[in-house]
Amino acid sequence: MLFDCERLTLARRLRGLRKNQLAQAVGTTPKAIGQYEAGVQRPEEPTVRRLAIALGVPVEFFQSGRSPVSMDGAHFRSLRSTTQIERDQALAYGRIATDVVAVLERLVDLPEVDLPEYPVSPEEIAGPGPAEAARLTRKALVERAGPVPHVVRLLESHGVLVLVLPRAAERVDAFSVGVHPRPMVFFNPAKGDYWRNRFDAAHELGHLVMHADAEPGEKIVEDQAHRFAAEFLMPEADIAGELPAGPDWDRLAELKASWGVSMAALLYRARTLGIMTESAYRNAMSALSSRGWRRQEPGPARPLEQPTMLTRALEVVEGAGTDRDRIAGDARVTRADLDLLVPRR
Repeated sequence: MLFDCERLTLARRLRGLRKNQLAQAVGTTPKAIGQYEAGVQRPEEPTVRRLAIALGVPVEFFQSGRSPVSMDGAHFRSLRSTTQIERDQALAYGRIATDVVAVLERLVDLPEVDLPEYPVSPEEIAGPGPAEAARLTRKALVERAGPVPHVVRLLESHGVLVLVLPRAAERVDAFSVGVHPRPMVFFNPAKGDYWRNRFDAAHELGHLVMHADAEPGEKIVEDQAHRFAAEFLMPEADIAGELPAGPDWDRLAELKASWGVSMAALLYRARTLGIMTESAYRNAMSALSSRGWRRQEPGPARPLEQPTMLTRALEVVEGAGTDRDRIAGDARVTRADLDLLVPRR
């Protein structure tokens, strides 16, 4: 078997292990692991088997094959609150997801990728670029005024691969990768907040539309994606006349239900559109905090918008006689990892 050193790195990152941890598990040194991963030295067959056991993958996982898909340029938020190990693990899940998609696309037609691009300079601090990009994107994708009914379904219908991060990577916030051939958006469902997840989806859409060449993680770039999401979900032309100038909680609850955004987001929108004064906004946010609504806003909970593109594709393929074990084998991922990435409905 031809040993692919990059597959070893992928497997180690998938399990969230450092080189010294893997070395200890297989009875070798961190230096040796580094040499295996760099392709300087090929591990002997017994070592390959121990690596496979330690990493919970079949030996065939290390077999060379498809060229690796670049996950460079991923737009992560909260870089300070997550470790490199955690981000590498999340990207590894994305990497094996591309292997699963490559197998599925040989068997079933997935939606074509047709996202628009409206680049905004990463140096534009307070300009109109993000809002204009959001308006153009809505025109291209939504073709209707008012609330966006289902953001995740909209992304998937335009070819974006949307996945939910496994629990192992739950400290990583939502992120996106403009990867060839399909852009990807990952959600973190840990907080179970329907309204936050919709805003996250619109935020990541903003990165995909505006930031193909921007340096990920920059504060200005993240702020642009926030402004994109605000205009995309709450277009000024549609919502300005509905927003209150003060903390009218009943009114905000009505808007929250109809627009699918949080009361906090509505208050922020009212301030940025100049409908609410700075002092009124601060008082309203203080009231939100004192009532415990920053952690959980009042009102009935809603189930998260869930991706269905890959789940449905697997159902179609299974209906035609190709089961999940076969898909996992062809994608060279474990069945457990496949089920983790694409749970059954």
